[in-house]
Amino acid sequence: MPTLAKRVAQLQPSVTIAFGNRAKAMKQAGIDVLSFSLGEPDFDTPDRIKESAITALRAGQTKYMPTLGDPLTRQTIADKLTNENRIQGLTGDHVAIAAGGKHVLYVACQCLLEPGDEVVFPVPAWVSYRPIAELAGASVVEIPTDAASDFKATPEQFDAAITPKTKMVILNTPSNPCGTMYSPDELRAVAAAIANAASDRAPGLTILTDEIYEKIIFGDHEHLSIGSLPEVAERTLTVNGLSKAFSMTGWRVGYAAMPGSEGAKLIKAMGTLQGQMTTNITSFVYPAIRTALTECAAEVETMRQAFAKRAVVITEELAKIPGLVCPKPTGAFYAFPDVSDYFGRATPDGKTIGSSLDLCNALLEQAHVAFVPGEDFGGCGEDCVRISFACSEDQIRQGMARFGEFLGSLK
Repeated sequence: MPTLAKRVAQLQPSVTIAFGNRAKAMKQAGIDVLSFSLGEPDFDTPDRIKESAITALRAGQTKYMPTLGDPLTRQTIADKLTNENRIQGLTGDHVAIAAGGKHVLYVACQCLLEPGDEVVFPVPAWVSYRPIAELAGASVVEIPTDAASDFKATPEQFDAAITPKTKMVILNTPSNPCGTMYSPDELRAVAAAIANAASDRAPGLTILTDEIYEKIIFGDHEHLSIGSLPEVAERTLTVNGLSKAFSMTGWRVGYAAMPGSEGAKLIKAMGTLQGQMTTNITSFVYPAIRTALTECAAEVETMRQAFAKRAVVITEELAKIPGLVCPKPTGAFYAFPDVSDYFGRATPDGKTIGSSLDLCNALLEQAHVAFVPGEDFGGCGEDCVRISFACSEDQIRQGMARFGEFLGSLK
Protein backbone atom coordinates (compact mmCIF):
# COMPACT_ATOMS: atom_id res chain seq x y z
CA MET A 1 0.00 0.00 0.00
CA PRO A 2 1.30 3.50 -0.78
CA THR A 3 2.38 5.70 2.12
CA LEU A 4 2.29 9.44 1.75
CA ALA A 5 5.52 11.36 2.29
CA LYS A 6 5.48 13.34 5.53
CA ARG A 7 5.98 16.63 3.69
CA VAL A 8 2.66 16.07 1.92
CA ALA A 9 0.78 14.29 4.69
CA GLN A 10 1.47 17.23 7.02
CA LEU A 11 0.67 19.87 4.40
CA GLN A 12 -2.45 21.91 5.12
CA PRO A 13 -4.78 22.74 2.22
CA SER A 14 -5.29 26.41 1.33
CA VAL A 15 -8.09 27.82 3.47
CA THR A 16 -8.76 30.38 0.74
CA ILE A 17 -9.44 27.69 -1.83
CA ALA A 18 -11.41 25.63 0.68
CA PHE A 19 -13.93 28.40 1.41
CA GLY A 20 -14.09 29.31 -2.26
CA ASN A 21 -14.94 25.72 -3.14
CA ARG A 22 -17.61 25.52 -0.42
CA ALA A 23 -19.22 28.69 -1.73
CA LYS A 24 -19.22 27.34 -5.30
CA ALA A 25 -20.75 24.04 -4.18
CA MET A 26 -23.54 25.85 -2.32
CA LYS A 27 -24.25 28.03 -5.37
CA GLN A 28 -24.45 24.92 -7.55
CA ALA A 29 -26.99 23.54 -5.09
CA GLY A 30 -29.17 26.58 -5.71
CA ILE A 31 -28.30 28.56 -2.58
CA ASP A 32 -27.97 32.33 -2.92
CA VAL A 33 -24.38 32.63 -1.71
CA LEU A 34 -22.47 35.90 -1.89
CA SER A 35 -18.81 34.96 -2.10
CA PHE A 36 -15.98 37.26 -1.04
CA SER A 37 -13.47 34.44 -0.69
CA LEU A 38 -11.30 34.23 -3.80
CA GLY A 39 -8.76 36.83 -4.88
CA GLU A 40 -9.90 36.80 -8.48
CA PRO A 41 -10.94 39.87 -10.48
CA ASP A 42 -14.48 39.65 -11.81
CA PHE A 43 -13.46 41.26 -15.11
CA ASP A 44 -12.81 39.31 -18.27
CA THR A 45 -9.33 39.24 -19.77
CA PRO A 46 -9.00 42.17 -22.22
CA ASP A 47 -9.89 41.15 -25.77
CA ARG A 48 -6.60 42.15 -27.33
CA ILE A 49 -4.75 39.80 -24.99
CA LYS A 50 -7.04 36.93 -25.95
CA GLU A 51 -6.68 37.73 -29.65
CA SER A 52 -2.88 37.57 -29.39
CA ALA A 53 -3.09 34.04 -28.02
CA ILE A 54 -5.70 33.01 -30.58
CA THR A 55 -3.59 34.35 -33.45
CA ALA A 56 -0.52 32.49 -32.18
CA LEU A 57 -2.52 29.29 -31.75
CA ARG A 58 -3.88 29.49 -35.28
CA ALA A 59 -0.41 30.25 -36.61
CA GLY A 60 0.84 26.96 -35.17
CA GLN A 61 2.74 28.21 -32.09
CA THR A 62 1.90 24.98 -30.28
CA LYS A 63 5.28 23.32 -29.78
CA TYR A 64 7.83 23.24 -26.98
CA MET A 65 9.46 26.55 -26.12
CA PRO A 66 12.58 27.35 -24.08
CA THR A 67 12.01 26.41 -20.44
CA LEU A 68 12.02 29.96 -19.07
CA GLY A 69 10.27 31.49 -22.06
CA ASP A 70 11.22 32.68 -25.52
CA PRO A 71 13.89 35.43 -25.68
CA LEU A 72 11.51 38.11 -27.00
CA THR A 73 9.03 37.69 -24.14
CA ARG A 74 11.74 37.52 -21.50
CA GLN A 75 13.23 40.73 -22.87
CA THR A 76 9.77 42.37 -22.91
CA ILE A 77 9.47 41.63 -19.19
CA ALA A 78 12.99 42.95 -18.57
CA ASP A 79 12.08 46.15 -20.41
CA LYS A 80 8.88 46.50 -18.40
CA LEU A 81 10.74 46.15 -15.11
CA THR A 82 13.42 48.58 -16.26
CA ASN A 83 11.08 51.27 -17.54
CA GLU A 84 8.14 50.98 -15.11
CA ASN A 85 9.75 49.63 -11.95
CA ARG A 86 13.16 51.32 -12.38
CA ILE A 87 15.06 48.09 -11.75
CA GLN A 88 18.39 48.52 -13.47
CA GLY A 89 20.74 46.01 -15.09
CA LEU A 90 18.13 43.59 -16.41
CA THR A 91 18.26 41.63 -19.65
CA GLY A 92 16.17 38.70 -20.77
CA ASP A 93 18.72 36.39 -19.14
CA HIS A 94 17.69 37.81 -15.76
CA VAL A 95 14.02 36.80 -16.24
CA ALA A 96 12.20 33.53 -15.57
CA ILE A 97 8.63 32.80 -16.70
CA ALA A 98 6.66 30.07 -14.93
CA ALA A 99 3.15 28.70 -14.47
CA GLY A 100 1.83 31.42 -12.19
CA GLY A 101 3.30 33.46 -9.37
CA LYS A 102 2.91 30.60 -6.91
CA HIS A 103 5.05 28.35 -9.10
CA VAL A 104 7.70 31.08 -9.38
CA LEU A 105 7.78 31.33 -5.58
CA TYR A 106 8.04 27.57 -5.19
CA VAL A 107 10.88 27.23 -7.68
CA ALA A 108 12.77 30.19 -6.20
CA CYS A 109 12.52 28.81 -2.67
CA GLN A 110 13.65 25.37 -3.81
CA CYS A 111 16.69 26.98 -5.43
CA LEU A 112 17.62 29.23 -2.51
CA LEU A 113 16.62 27.47 0.72
CA GLU A 114 17.99 24.48 2.61
CA PRO A 115 17.20 22.81 5.95
CA GLY A 116 18.29 25.09 8.78
CA ASP A 117 17.68 28.31 6.85
CA GLU A 118 15.21 30.89 8.12
CA VAL A 119 12.66 32.87 6.11
CA VAL A 120 11.43 36.15 7.61
CA PHE A 121 8.21 37.92 6.70
CA PRO A 122 5.59 40.13 8.35
CA VAL A 123 2.29 38.56 9.33
CA PRO A 124 -0.58 38.42 8.54
CA ALA A 125 0.67 37.18 5.17
CA TRP A 126 -0.52 35.17 2.19
CA VAL A 127 -1.24 31.60 3.24
CA SER A 128 1.22 29.96 0.81
CA TYR A 129 4.46 31.65 1.93
CA ARG A 130 4.88 29.42 4.97
CA PRO A 131 4.22 26.02 3.33
CA ILE A 132 6.34 26.88 0.28
CA ALA A 133 9.26 27.85 2.54
CA GLU A 134 8.79 24.79 4.74
CA LEU A 135 8.63 22.46 1.72
CA ALA A 136 12.14 23.71 0.93
CA GLY A 137 13.26 22.74 4.44
CA ALA A 138 13.40 26.23 5.92
CA SER A 139 11.75 27.50 9.08
CA VAL A 140 9.65 30.65 9.23
CA VAL A 141 10.25 33.65 11.47
CA GLU A 142 7.15 35.84 11.69
CA ILE A 143 7.23 39.59 12.28
CA PRO A 144 3.98 40.50 14.04
CA THR A 145 1.93 43.50 12.90
CA ASP A 146 -1.54 44.77 13.73
CA ALA A 147 -4.33 46.97 12.45
CA ALA A 148 -2.94 49.99 14.30
CA SER A 149 0.13 49.92 12.03
CA ASP A 150 -1.92 49.11 8.90
CA PHE A 151 -0.32 45.65 9.19
CA LYS A 152 3.14 47.04 8.30
CA ALA A 153 6.38 46.09 10.04
CA THR A 154 8.97 48.67 11.05
CA PRO A 155 12.63 48.73 9.97
CA GLU A 156 13.54 47.94 13.57
CA GLN A 157 11.40 44.79 13.49
CA PHE A 158 13.09 43.58 10.32
CA ASP A 159 16.51 44.23 11.83
CA ALA A 160 15.63 42.31 15.00
CA ALA A 161 14.30 39.32 13.06
CA ILE A 162 17.34 38.83 10.81
CA THR A 163 19.97 36.44 12.14
CA PRO A 164 22.93 34.57 10.60
CA LYS A 165 20.41 31.85 9.69
CA THR A 166 18.24 34.21 7.67
CA LYS A 167 18.36 33.28 4.00
CA MET A 168 15.28 35.11 2.74
CA VAL A 169 13.01 38.02 3.59
CA ILE A 170 9.61 38.01 1.86
CA LEU A 171 7.78 41.27 1.22
CA ASN A 172 4.31 41.64 -0.25
CA THR A 173 3.14 45.15 -0.99
CA PRO A 174 0.29 45.80 -1.68
CA SER A 175 -0.63 43.01 0.69
CA ASN A 176 -2.77 39.93 0.51
CA PRO A 177 -4.66 39.61 2.90
CA CYS A 178 -4.30 43.02 4.50
CA GLY A 179 -5.17 45.32 1.61
CA THR A 180 -2.57 47.87 2.70
CA MET A 181 0.85 48.85 1.33
CA TYR A 182 4.14 50.41 2.33
CA SER A 183 4.76 53.98 1.22
CA PRO A 184 7.95 54.59 -0.81
CA ASP A 185 9.63 56.20 2.19
CA GLU A 186 8.65 53.32 4.46
CA LEU A 187 10.01 50.83 1.94
CA ARG A 188 13.26 52.76 1.60
CA ALA A 189 13.71 52.61 5.37
CA VAL A 190 12.98 48.86 5.37
CA ALA A 191 15.49 48.34 2.55
CA ALA A 192 18.17 50.21 4.46
CA ALA A 193 17.53 48.11 7.58
CA ILE A 194 17.68 44.85 5.63
CA ALA A 195 20.84 45.94 3.78
CA ASN A 196 22.57 46.82 7.05
CA ALA A 197 21.50 43.58 8.73
CA ALA A 198 22.59 41.53 5.72
CA SER A 199 26.03 43.10 5.57
CA ASP A 200 26.42 42.71 9.31
CA ARG A 201 25.26 39.12 9.83
CA ALA A 202 23.41 37.58 6.86
CA PRO A 203 25.47 38.05 3.68
CA GLY A 204 23.56 35.35 1.78
CA LEU A 205 20.17 36.96 2.36
CA THR A 206 17.78 37.34 -0.59
CA ILE A 207 14.76 39.63 -0.59
CA LEU A 208 11.82 38.05 -2.40
CA THR A 209 9.34 40.78 -3.19
CA ASP A 210 5.88 39.69 -4.31
CA GLU A 211 4.47 42.55 -6.38
CA ILE A 212 1.51 40.80 -7.97
CA TYR A 213 -0.82 43.66 -6.91
CA GLU A 214 1.49 46.50 -7.97
CA LYS A 215 -1.04 48.07 -10.36
CA ILE A 216 -4.06 47.78 -8.06
CA ILE A 217 -3.43 50.74 -5.78
CA PHE A 218 -5.71 53.58 -4.70
CA GLY A 219 -4.14 55.17 -1.66
CA ASP A 220 -1.95 58.21 -1.23
CA HIS A 221 1.23 56.55 -2.47
CA GLU A 222 2.69 55.16 -5.65
CA HIS A 223 4.09 51.66 -5.78
CA LEU A 224 7.86 51.37 -5.33
CA SER A 225 9.79 48.24 -6.26
CA ILE A 226 12.35 47.56 -3.57
CA GLY A 227 14.55 46.01 -6.27
CA SER A 228 15.04 49.49 -7.73
CA LEU A 229 16.94 50.62 -4.62
CA PRO A 230 20.71 50.33 -5.18
CA GLU A 231 21.59 49.06 -1.70
CA VAL A 232 19.49 45.91 -2.16
CA ALA A 233 19.06 45.65 -5.94
CA GLU A 234 21.37 42.69 -6.50
CA ARG A 235 19.92 40.69 -3.62
CA THR A 236 16.27 41.25 -4.61
CA LEU A 237 14.21 38.78 -6.62
CA THR A 238 11.14 40.58 -7.95
CA VAL A 239 8.16 38.26 -8.44
CA ASN A 240 5.10 39.28 -10.41
CA GLY A 241 2.56 37.94 -12.86
CA LEU A 242 -0.43 38.77 -15.01
CA SER A 243 -3.24 37.25 -12.96
CA LYS A 244 -4.46 40.22 -10.91
CA ALA A 245 -3.73 43.42 -12.84
CA PHE A 246 -4.72 41.95 -16.22
CA SER A 247 -7.49 39.63 -14.94
CA MET A 248 -5.68 36.55 -16.22
CA THR A 249 -5.89 34.19 -13.25
CA GLY A 250 -6.61 31.14 -15.40
CA TRP A 251 -3.77 31.80 -17.82
CA ARG A 252 -1.15 30.85 -15.20
CA VAL A 253 1.59 33.36 -15.99
CA GLY A 254 4.14 34.36 -13.39
CA TYR A 255 7.61 35.76 -13.70
CA ALA A 256 10.66 36.67 -11.65
CA ALA A 257 13.73 38.80 -12.27
CA MET A 258 16.96 39.65 -10.51
CA PRO A 259 19.81 41.80 -11.87
CA GLY A 260 23.54 41.15 -11.70
CA SER A 261 25.68 38.09 -12.26
CA GLU A 262 24.26 36.34 -9.18
CA GLY A 263 20.78 37.13 -10.39
CA ALA A 264 21.49 35.54 -13.76
CA LYS A 265 22.91 32.51 -11.94
CA LEU A 266 19.75 32.17 -9.83
CA ILE A 267 17.49 32.49 -12.88
CA LYS A 268 19.52 29.82 -14.68
CA ALA A 269 19.17 27.53 -11.66
CA MET A 270 15.42 28.13 -11.62
CA GLY A 271 15.39 27.09 -15.27
CA THR A 272 17.24 23.88 -14.46
CA LEU A 273 14.73 22.97 -11.77
CA GLN A 274 11.74 24.04 -13.84
CA GLY A 275 13.07 21.88 -16.66
CA GLN A 276 12.52 18.86 -14.43
CA MET A 277 9.03 20.01 -13.46
CA THR A 278 6.86 21.86 -15.98
CA THR A 279 9.33 23.07 -18.65
CA ASN A 280 7.75 26.01 -20.50
CA ILE A 281 4.31 27.46 -19.96
CA THR A 282 1.70 27.09 -22.72
CA SER A 283 3.48 28.15 -25.89
CA PHE A 284 0.80 30.30 -27.51
CA VAL A 285 0.48 32.42 -24.35
CA TYR A 286 3.80 34.23 -24.89
CA PRO A 287 2.43 36.73 -27.45
CA ALA A 288 -0.42 37.46 -25.02
CA ILE A 289 2.13 38.31 -22.32
CA ARG A 290 3.82 40.80 -24.63
CA THR A 291 0.49 42.35 -25.57
CA ALA A 292 -0.59 42.67 -21.95
CA LEU A 293 2.62 44.37 -20.88
CA THR A 294 2.90 46.75 -23.82
CA GLU A 295 -0.63 47.53 -25.03
CA CYS A 296 -3.13 47.23 -22.19
CA ALA A 297 -2.44 50.13 -19.83
CA ALA A 298 -5.88 51.63 -20.50
CA GLU A 299 -7.73 48.41 -19.64
CA VAL A 300 -5.67 48.01 -16.46
CA GLU A 301 -6.48 51.57 -15.42
CA THR A 302 -10.21 51.01 -15.99
CA MET A 303 -10.12 47.99 -13.69
CA ARG A 304 -8.02 49.86 -11.12
CA GLN A 305 -10.55 52.68 -10.99
CA ALA A 306 -13.35 50.16 -10.43
CA PHE A 307 -11.44 48.59 -7.54
CA ALA A 308 -10.80 52.05 -6.10
CA LYS A 309 -14.55 52.77 -6.06
CA ARG A 310 -15.23 49.40 -4.46
CA ALA A 311 -12.63 50.12 -1.78
CA VAL A 312 -14.58 53.24 -0.85
CA VAL A 313 -17.86 51.31 -0.78
CA ILE A 314 -16.60 48.49 1.43
CA THR A 315 -14.90 50.95 3.78
CA GLU A 316 -18.19 52.84 4.18
CA GLU A 317 -20.22 49.65 4.65
CA LEU A 318 -17.86 48.12 7.22
CA ALA A 319 -17.84 51.41 9.16
CA LYS A 320 -21.59 50.95 9.74
CA ILE A 321 -20.99 47.72 11.68
CA PRO A 322 -20.11 48.24 15.36
CA GLY A 323 -17.17 46.46 16.91
CA LEU A 324 -15.05 46.06 13.78
CA VAL A 325 -11.54 47.48 13.40
CA CYS A 326 -10.38 47.72 9.81
CA PRO A 327 -7.61 49.80 8.20
CA LYS A 328 -8.63 51.57 5.01
CA PRO A 329 -7.76 49.43 1.97
CA THR A 330 -5.08 51.15 -0.12
CA GLY A 331 -3.99 48.38 -2.46
CA ALA A 332 -4.98 44.95 -3.80
CA PHE A 333 -8.70 44.22 -3.35
CA TYR A 334 -9.04 43.04 0.23
CA ALA A 335 -10.42 44.33 3.51
CA PHE A 336 -9.13 42.63 6.66
CA PRO A 337 -11.30 43.62 9.62
CA ASP A 338 -10.64 42.52 13.18
CA VAL A 339 -13.81 40.71 14.31
CA SER A 340 -12.59 39.56 17.73
CA ASP A 341 -15.11 41.80 19.53
CA TYR A 342 -17.69 39.17 18.59
CA PHE A 343 -15.78 36.18 19.97
CA GLY A 344 -17.51 34.53 22.90
CA ARG A 345 -20.98 35.27 21.56
CA ALA A 346 -23.40 32.67 20.22
CA THR A 347 -25.57 32.30 17.14
CA PRO A 348 -29.36 32.10 17.51
CA ASP A 349 -29.12 28.30 17.27
CA GLY A 350 -26.58 28.19 20.11
CA LYS A 351 -23.24 27.84 18.32
CA THR A 352 -20.48 29.71 20.16
CA ILE A 353 -18.21 31.95 18.09
CA GLY A 354 -14.77 31.32 19.54
CA SER A 355 -12.61 32.14 16.53
CA SER A 356 -12.47 33.63 13.07
CA LEU A 357 -13.01 30.13 11.66
CA ASP A 358 -16.15 29.68 13.76
CA LEU A 359 -17.47 33.02 12.59
CA CYS A 360 -16.82 32.30 8.90
CA ASN A 361 -18.41 28.86 9.13
CA ALA A 362 -21.53 30.24 10.80
CA LEU A 363 -21.71 33.21 8.44
CA LEU A 364 -21.61 30.92 5.42
CA GLU A 365 -24.12 28.45 6.83
CA GLN A 366 -26.62 30.96 8.16
CA ALA A 367 -26.22 34.16 6.13
CA HIS A 368 -24.80 32.55 2.98
CA VAL A 369 -21.83 34.92 2.85
CA ALA A 370 -18.35 33.51 2.21
CA PHE A 371 -15.32 35.19 3.78
CA VAL A 372 -11.92 33.64 4.51
CA PRO A 373 -11.00 33.08 8.17
CA GLY A 374 -7.76 34.72 9.16
CA GLU A 375 -6.04 31.97 11.17
CA ASP A 376 -3.86 30.68 8.33
CA PHE A 377 -2.53 34.15 7.53
CA GLY A 378 -0.54 34.12 10.79
CA GLY A 379 -0.11 36.58 13.63
CA CYS A 380 -3.14 38.65 14.53
CA GLY A 381 -4.88 37.18 11.49
CA GLU A 382 -6.59 34.81 13.90
CA ASP A 383 -8.72 37.76 14.98
CA CYS A 384 -9.61 38.82 11.43
CA VAL A 385 -11.48 37.79 8.30
CA ARG A 386 -10.41 38.45 4.73
CA ILE A 387 -13.01 40.00 2.47
CA SER A 388 -12.24 40.14 -1.25
CA PHE A 389 -14.03 43.01 -2.95
CA ALA A 390 -13.24 41.75 -6.44
CA CYS A 391 -16.96 41.83 -7.17
CA SER A 392 -19.69 44.35 -7.97
CA GLU A 393 -20.55 47.30 -5.74
CA ASP A 394 -24.07 45.91 -5.44
CA GLN A 395 -22.76 42.59 -4.15
CA ILE A 396 -20.54 44.41 -1.68
CA ARG A 397 -23.50 46.33 -0.28
CA GLN A 398 -25.68 43.22 -0.09
CA GLY A 399 -22.93 41.14 1.47
CA MET A 400 -21.96 43.69 4.11
CA ALA A 401 -25.64 44.15 4.99
CA ARG A 402 -25.97 40.41 5.54
CA PHE A 403 -22.71 40.44 7.53
CA GLY A 404 -23.97 43.23 9.76
CA GLU A 405 -27.30 41.48 10.31
CA PHE A 406 -25.53 38.24 11.17
CA LEU A 407 -23.25 39.94 13.71
CA GLY A 408 -26.23 41.74 15.18
CA SER A 409 -27.96 38.38 15.77
CA LEU A 410 -25.13 37.11 17.97
CA LYS A 411 -25.84 37.11 21.69
